[in-house]
Amino acid sequence: MNKEWSALNKTMQSQIKKKGTFEEGIGTLLTLRDELMNEVLSWREKYKREDFDAMPFINADGYHCKNIAYSIWHVFRIEDIVAHDLIAGDDEVLFTGDYQKRIKSPIISTGNELHKEKIAEFTRQLDLDELYAYAQEVKKSTESILSGMPFETLKIGVSDESRTKLESLGVVSNDEDAIWLIDYWCGKDVRGLIQMPFSRHWIMHIEACLRIMKKL
Repeated sequence: MNKEWSALNKTMQSQIKKKGTFEEGIGTLLTLRDELMNEVLSWREKYKREDFDAMPFINADGYHCKNIAYSIWHVFRIEDIVAHDLIAGDDEVLFTGDYQKRIKSPIISTGNELHKEKIAEFTRQLDLDELYAYAQEVKKSTESILSGMPFETLKIGVSDESRTKLESLGVVSNDEDAIWLIDYWCGKDVRGLIQMPFSRHWIMHIEACLRIMKKL
């Protein structure tokens, strides 16, 4: 793991545990997310469109068996779902911004159900500029939620109503490789969600993309 990203993530996790350092911890998280997003944005200038669909490790175990476009979709779909359906209780950016149509995505799910050639078939259909616009809008909306969040919110778990809403939206596939996400998210409190979808999840997939890029 990138040492700087790892250090920021570790610091953030320590800071948000205590009320006295909570706001500082959110600031650390926003710094980490800015650095990670700058990395993602740099790819648009460095790589050709077909590079985003390339899968040089298609038979490997680990996140690097995916491709870059899939990773962007997956990271920000998960964040959009968690931030809005499970924490804020409002509507996802995907829906309010009509991004499924704009991105030309055949799915609204996280993509966990897709494997190997199906991933490349999926990503070749995507409008990359709109995918990037979606990612940036999701980031902005999540950070608006985080910036106004009181410390006491961290201990709140996912309500039954939020789980029911999530299940009704169809944004998590019923495939066995995806459906577990509902139990996983709904078993966490807000602090646990911050520590994975909003931070560590980004790092894991971005580092997998960097590994793919080295192979291109």
